[in-house]
Amino acid sequence: MKKAVVAVLGTVLLVLGVALLVLPGPGFLLIAGALAVLSTEFKWAKKPLDYAKDKADLGIREVARSKARTALVVLCALALMALGVLDLAGLDVPWVNKISAALLIVSGLLLAGTLVYALRRGEDSEIQEPATRR
Repeated sequence: MKKAVVAVLGTVLLVLGVALLVLPGPGFLLIAGALAVLSTEFKWAKKPLDYAKDKADLGIREVARSKARTALVVLCALALMALGVLDLAGLDVPWVNKISAALLIVSGLLLAGTLVYALRRGEDSEIQEPATRR
């Protein structure tokens, strides 16, 4: 029974994540969540989850090292949130409805949170790196 529940929940999250890759929303986050759920019962899901974790760690390090990438992430997060807020405030933003406006705001907040995490983690790794080289 548990395996069936995990399979259904993981599949639903995976399908939603794939849909949110083309719709405004945190698609990659849902896909990673789906793989995490599926990997609790299915060994095949662990490999793509580990790959996603490795790519996420690489991305976090890249953003933390580059001021240009950090600035771009800030601009993208602000743009996402601004579009959502403008639509919810009554401005007619093309191709945006109330649901996608809310998803744009959530996506911008998640992006900003990810940036803060990346910068903090980058600071931690700079502090720890010299000790590991000795």
